[in-house]
Amino acid sequence: QVQLVESGGGLVQPGGSLGLSCAASGFSFSIYAMAWYRQAPGKQREFVATRTKGGFTNYADSVKGRFTISRDNAKNTVFLQMNSLKPEDTAVYYCNAVFQSTRYWGQGTQVTVSS
Repeated sequence: QVQLVESGGGLVQPGGSLGLSCAASGFSFSIYAMAWYRQAPGKQREFVATRTKGGFTNYADSVKGRFTISRDNAKNTVFLQMNSLKPEDTAVYYCNAVFQSTRYWGQGTQVTVSS
């Protein structure tokens, strides 16, 4: 059974930091590109960051320089370190795994940036 389980969300003040984790199981994690997406209230889900099996990374312009995606293939886990958080980063953050035409999603974790 495929599972992507996000954790680490919560409430943080503007300018603060938060780290998300996504634990994967039920598929060959190391061959999948892993990514984070987010969806704010009333908005469409949007791409945040990705890290391929080869280590290539790409970020949305809105998070570049503030967020860092990493992965630990030995632990089947992908991370998102978020620094200098802004209120507009408030959203549900989703973990995503892609290999060719196969795509998996996690259930999401809420991140709220507010004073």
